[in-house]
Amino acid sequence: MNKLIGPFSQILTMSSLPISGALSDNMIEIIEKGGVVVSNEKIVDVGNFELLSKKENEVIEINKPQVLLPGFIDCHTHVCHFGTRSDEYSKRNAGVSYQKILSEGGGIHNTMYATRKASDDDLLNVTIKRLDRHFKEGVLTCEVKSGYGTNLREEFRLLSLINQLNDKHIIDVVPTCLAAHVTPKQYSSSSEYLEKIIDELIPNIKKNKLTDRIDIFTEEKAFSVDESLKYLSELKNDFDITVHANQFSSGGVEVAIKSGAKSADHLEVLNDKEIKLLSESNTSAVVLPGCSLGLGIPFAPARKLLDGNCKLSIATDWNPGSAPMGDLLHQASLLGSIEKLTNAEVFSAITFRAADALGLNDRGRIEQDKIADFIGFETNDYREILYYQGKLKPSLICKRGEIYN
Repeated sequence: MNKLIGPFSQILTMSSLPISGALSDNMIEIIEKGGVVVSNEKIVDVGNFELLSKKENEVIEINKPQVLLPGFIDCHTHVCHFGTRSDEYSKRNAGVSYQKILSEGGGIHNTMYATRKASDDDLLNVTIKRLDRHFKEGVLTCEVKSGYGTNLREEFRLLSLINQLNDKHIIDVVPTCLAAHVTPKQYSSSSEYLEKIIDELIPNIKKNKLTDRIDIFTEEKAFSVDESLKYLSELKNDFDITVHANQFSSGGVEVAIKSGAKSADHLEVLNDKEIKLLSESNTSAVVLPGCSLGLGIPFAPARKLLDGNCKLSIATDWNPGSAPMGDLLHQASLLGSIEKLTNAEVFSAITFRAADALGLNDRGRIEQDKIADFIGFETNDYREILYYQGKLKPSLICKRGEIYN
C-alpha cells in the first residue's frame, strides 16, 4: 500500500538540476507544504500534500516544521579500519609533514598494523559505530574502501567484511578495492605489488563478487603516474575506476581521465589545465574538505571547478590519519563558506552529484521511481541548514521508505 508522508514546510527535490557546473539557489525546485508518496522502497509521487491526501494513501502525518532533502551520499570514505593516529596529528601540528611520517614507516602503515591485529568482530563493530553516526547525520549511502591490508589476504578479508555491512546496517554500503593504497613493506617494489594484486587478488574479488570498483593512490610516496596507468589499464574493462588524485602533487588527474575514471578524488593541488581536462571529461571531481581540515592544507578549488563546468561532489574522506572528523554536513558547510558555494551547489554535491560519482542513478533526488531515501530538518527555511554549519542535524530519516525518528 502507498504511504503519504507529510506535510513538509519545504521539499527540495533537486530535480532538473544539471549534473555539472555552477548553480544558483533560484534553480532549486521547492515544493511548499509538500508530501511524498512511497511504496516498495521507491518514491511513487511528490507534490502538494493536500492534493496527494485526497487519493487513497496511508498517511504518516508530520506535525512540526520540516524541510526535506534527499538522503546524503558520502562517496569517499575509509571507515573500515581499527585504531587512531592521534599521535601523528600532534606531530603534524608541530610541523612534521604527512609525507615524512609515511616515508618513515608511519601513517597508513600504522593503521594497517592495527587493523590486522583486530578481530573480524571488533573491526565490524567499530565500523558499524561509525556508520551509526553517519546515519543519524543523514548519510544514507556510503562508499567504503579497503586499503588497510598488510598483504593481499588481509585486503580480501577487508573487502569481505565491508560486504557484510550491507546485511548488518541500514546504510547502503558501496565497497571499493583500494589494495593499491601504499605498498606493504614485505614487497620489494611497488610495481611487484601491483602485479600481485592483478594476478592473485583480482581473480578472488571477481569470483566472490566483492566489488565492481577499483581505486589507486597516485602520489609520490604511493604509486607513480606510469605505475597507476599500467595497473588501471588492465582493470578498467572489468571495473569502475576511481583515483586518489592530486592530493600533494599533480599527476593523478591525468591518470583518472586517461583511465576513464568515474571520479578523481582529493584535488587539493590543481591547476587550470587539469580543471579544463576534468570539464571536458565524464570524470567527477570529488573534493574532501575533511582532509584539508585534518592536515591543515589548502582546500580543493571547488569554486573554480564549478565555474569550469566540472561535476563536483563533496565527501568526508573519513579515515584515521588525515580526516578523522567524518561529518559530511559540517565539512560541506565549511567548504561552502570558504569557497563561496551556493546552497544549491553544496546540496547537489552531497546528493545526486555524489550518486553520479558512484555510478548510481537511482537516488539523490526526490522524484518518482527513485529510492525513497530522504531526510528532514526541523526548520521552515532550507537556508538554515548550511547557516548553522552542520549543527542542525536531521530530525527525520526515511531509508528505503521506512521512517526513523
